[in-house]
Amino acid sequence: DLRRTLQTLVPRGPVYAHDARWGDGNGFAHLRASLVGPSVSFAVADGKPRLGTWQQPVLLDFDNRPRTRRVSLSIVG
Repeated sequence: DLRRTLQTLVPRGPVYAHDARWGDGNGFAHLRASLVGPSVSFAVADGKPRLGTWQQPVLLDFDNRPRTRRVSLSIVG
């Protein structure tokens, strides 16, 4: 359960150095994002993603307020 694990490892409660410097209260979001990483790679064959039975790409946004996001897709090969 990724959500519970990230909430345990990086809780919302503490004031992180990022919060003290920038005052935006989303230091926890930066830490969670650094643990998960900014991208995912997977193979595509015959126009279909090659994923395992239980795999699926997901977008995770940890910020504490709504923002507009852009998703980029790069095809290599």
